[in-house]
Amino acid sequence: MRNSVATMVLAAAVIALAGGCDTADRGKFPTVDRMTAGIFLEPEERAVLPAGMELRPVYARGIELTKLSEGFVGELYNDAANYCTIAYGHLVKLAPCDGTEPPAFLDGVTQKEGTELLVEDMGTAQVAVMTMVDVDLTDSQYAALCDFVFNVGSGNFRRSTLRKVLNAGDFDGVPFQLRRWVKAGGRELPGLVTRREREIELFFDGLPVARAAPPPGVEVEPVDIRAGEG
Repeated sequence: MRNSVATMVLAAAVIALAGGCDTADRGKFPTVDRMTAGIFLEPEERAVLPAGMELRPVYARGIELTKLSEGFVGELYNDAANYCTIAYGHLVKLAPCDGTEPPAFLDGVTQKEGTELLVEDMGTAQVAVMTMVDVDLTDSQYAALCDFVFNVGSGNFRRSTLRKVLNAGDFDGVPFQLRRWVKAGGRELPGLVTRREREIELFFDGLPVARAAPPPGVEVEPVDIRAGEG
């Protein structure tokens, strides 16, 4: 294995915090209580860049935000949906790990390799933001939205009130819409609450957040990231 002892210790700690391994997989492919990134669950939703348009990169701080929220596990594991996963939430296949995965994954990956996988995976979210948002975005705003789309999926973003607020130029309304996306499987998850606050902080990097509370009539009903709005 190319992984360091520290990486393997971290992976073990994450598994312990998640409540342990599934008995059938214990000792080889543990089960970790982490959600599959939304971009991997809707291939039919993926947008395509118009001819001649170059992919706008996510700057380093944005990638670090996603890495922080996804967390790193250097060995193959099954996520909460029992899908084979590795590194920073990289989906290997929509099925449990069974030993038939590519040798590079069976041997584990380093954090550098995991970052390379994440940058590649993020491309789907980048295309979605570039093609669905009609207003100019700073690097931090773009990065925050890419993290959001990576988490919830491009289809959910397309149909969201958040997108409507953005395209109306109402950036003051962005925090209220981001804070709605904190449920999964019908329950609010602390990890999603924290992730949304990180996105808000990055979105408004260097800018004031105008309103502390939503004005009357603004939709604030929590949204399940697996169901979306409507």
